[in-house]
Amino acid sequence: MRFLITTHTARRIKGRKIGFPTLIIGSSQRAVNLFNEYETEVLSQGYKFTGFVHVDHNNGKYFGSLLPHLGGLEDLPRLIDEHKIEEIIIAIESSEHEFIGRIINELEDKDVIIKIIPDMYDILAGTVKMTSIFGSPLIIINPSLMPVWQQSLKRIIDIVVSLFFLVLLSPVYIITAIIIKVTSRGPVFFVQERIGLHGNPFSIYKFRSMFLGAEKGVPMLSSDNDSRITPFGKFMRAIRLDEIPQFYNVLIGDMSLVGPRPERQYFIDQIMQRAPHYRHLHKVRPGITSWGQVKYGYAENVEEMIQRLKYDIIYIENMSLSLDFKILFYTIKTALQHSGK
Repeated sequence: MRFLITTHTARRIKGRKIGFPTLIIGSSQRAVNLFNEYETEVLSQGYKFTGFVHVDHNNGKYFGSLLPHLGGLEDLPRLIDEHKIEEIIIAIESSEHEFIGRIINELEDKDVIIKIIPDMYDILAGTVKMTSIFGSPLIIINPSLMPVWQQSLKRIIDIVVSLFFLVLLSPVYIITAIIIKVTSRGPVFFVQERIGLHGNPFSIYKFRSMFLGAEKGVPMLSSDNDSRITPFGKFMRAIRLDEIPQFYNVLIGDMSLVGPRPERQYFIDQIMQRAPHYRHLHKVRPGITSWGQVKYGYAENVEEMIQRLKYDIIYIENMSLSLDFKILFYTIKTALQHSGK
């Protein structure tokens, strides 16, 4: 049955009876050549071209009346929603490559497949993979970060491990709660809004490690010699004990065991001014621990957040269960050695 359905669908695609709404980014001769190549093929590759977007002021000189001009890069999010775009082909000149980072950042929150016309360097570097005998070779930026089976297994591991530790560490929770209550005034748990998957806010739970009312007015990050941290709080932070209530966040799906640490919107706004690629972190669930957390511990300022960002992005682009296990191992090692920052 699967064979019959896919064969029938493939025939309809190749016969141009159905296709995927596609947007071309670029308005140079290179973009026009790509459009003409796909439009004149005997068998369609499935691209149903909706229009093109310019990256500079050369907005339609080469396309003429071949394809509708829909706007510029700033219009991308709106155009994708309006025209239900499923695929985007970046067909810009080598001299315009400075725009690629901006384009990908604009598309980060959109569920679209991105393809790029490669240069000879990309071909020699081995980044161009064949997907079809016909048509131009394209670099495909796969929106799926992990194979589906690994994504499912990662979530199952999150649920099983968080349930296990919520039960196993229940005596630790009780003892920690009592010590917090005895040593400082205030609630046991600290609840704060953070930004998670797809930029959605959620409430993160921690054991309170600071004095009550430690942060008033402008949000502040903690430091090694922060007078706001209680004596027991310093011990908790060194061994990551304050983080264990987040197993509840993992259980309900707000977080994962491993993933970029979630931040507050106040600091995200500051980071985005200097590193707009921060939004890549919102492609995955935030985690209790991360590669950046293992290397840097608690960030004391926005500069350290940006330094940590590089490692979190590398993690996202190389996500795998084996990498998760390595990060978990070094997190446990850091906690046992009391070497956490």
